[in-house]
Amino acid sequence: MGFSRPVRAVAPSLLLLHIIIRLVHPAPQFLADLIIYQAIAVFCAIAILTSPSFNDRIGQIALTTALLLWSTGSLLSTSTVFYDLPGSLSVVSNVFYLLVYPCMFLGFPRLFLKRQEWGPIKVLDAAILALGLSCVGVVFLVRPFLPSLQVALTRNFFAVAFPLADMALFVLTLTLLIIGPISARSATISIGITLFIISDYLFLWLALHNRYSLGSLDDDIWLVGLAVLAESLWHARTRGISTEALVPLFIAISVMTSATCVAVTVLRPNYLPQYVLIPAITNLALAFIRLTVALRDTRSLDEERVLARADDLTGLPNRRLFIAELGLLSKSPTPADALLLIDLDGFKPINDKYGHEVGDLLLKQVSLRFERALPHGSLLARLGGDEFGAVVRGDYETTIEAARALRATLSYPFSIAEHEISVGVSVGHVINDGGADLLRRADKAMYHAKREGIGVWSEPPRN
Repeated sequence: MGFSRPVRAVAPSLLLLHIIIRLVHPAPQFLADLIIYQAIAVFCAIAILTSPSFNDRIGQIALTTALLLWSTGSLLSTSTVFYDLPGSLSVVSNVFYLLVYPCMFLGFPRLFLKRQEWGPIKVLDAAILALGLSCVGVVFLVRPFLPSLQVALTRNFFAVAFPLADMALFVLTLTLLIIGPISARSATISIGITLFIISDYLFLWLALHNRYSLGSLDDDIWLVGLAVLAESLWHARTRGISTEALVPLFIAISVMTSATCVAVTVLRPNYLPQYVLIPAITNLALAFIRLTVALRDTRSLDEERVLARADDLTGLPNRRLFIAELGLLSKSPTPADALLLIDLDGFKPINDKYGHEVGDLLLKQVSLRFERALPHGSLLARLGGDEFGAVVRGDYETTIEAARALRATLSYPFSIAEHEISVGVSVGHVINDGGADLLRRADKAMYHAKREGIGVWSEPPRN
């Protein structure tokens, strides 16, 4: 760490010196453009390589390699200005420049986000965002540079490759910024990459219009971008501002952009470049997959919610759902409604004699008989063990008859596992008067019926 901290300051210091020399002597100079300029990029690479251990090591090495490749390409390209070298050297330098991009594509995602922050859904969302942004990039970032190259597109590979690679790098950066939390580190990385890309496009524009000259301040934008990148790796990841809530909005815009590009290309074939269809159609296909995944997840969530409020054995609503419905019943008192609390008589001896498996089958068959006996629109729930609850709609006569029907439906035995099993029931009946103690009163009525052995007992109406 004692060695790396001074190294961290070398590149910015040399960059400041280089800018001063440029301002004083704008013409190309051997020391400034061939020595100091390349040294700045090399020290930026060293600063990245020696940055703190909280960085992803593979990401560090990838970005360091990218800067060294760029510096090599720059050295070869600049050497042709000061020395009489073969023209093929420019092709070699362009190869080094182009190899920068695979290293950046490998390194940046690892430096933006931790590996555990990525999942299949996040990767799919990132792909949709990237392809949507690519459609915009093809139209606005790449297209302006290609018309003047139409004559030489098949021969001038690099003239097409660099704007496409820069666009892909910009799309990757913007996608990572949207998908991950925005922090000082991610913002700094984004600024460095953006400056690098701006410098690339500025160079392409100047070269296309024959206005580029070595030794201008335009070349220093590349170095400023590299210096910002090197500095960003000295800042640890922080929580930052979450953009998760905005991701669906960006995805919707991305899909709409792709659909618009497809529509425009079909309706006006020569208005947009045909190759915009590749990312646009791919994006729409991924969006369809994402929609399918979202619908499946929603269905699974709905099923989980239903299961969370249903009894595992009988499939009836469970105590949690019944209490919630009972709360709504108390808030809307209707004297024509009634609460029934139901408890089986003699279930424990049956369970002990025949076993839990037979006891469970008995509870299932009891549930079926209860459901058939209750009037349409009633709510039946298993509250636990051999206890059930029901909310019955109707007047007093209707609801008390429903309670008696529940008792009557158990008047004949069940045939389970070659056994004839009989079980009784006690029912407490309480008219809904809006009181908060409906459940307690129904429980009291049920125990009265059980003690007296009368099957059904109704609480006397309150005045």
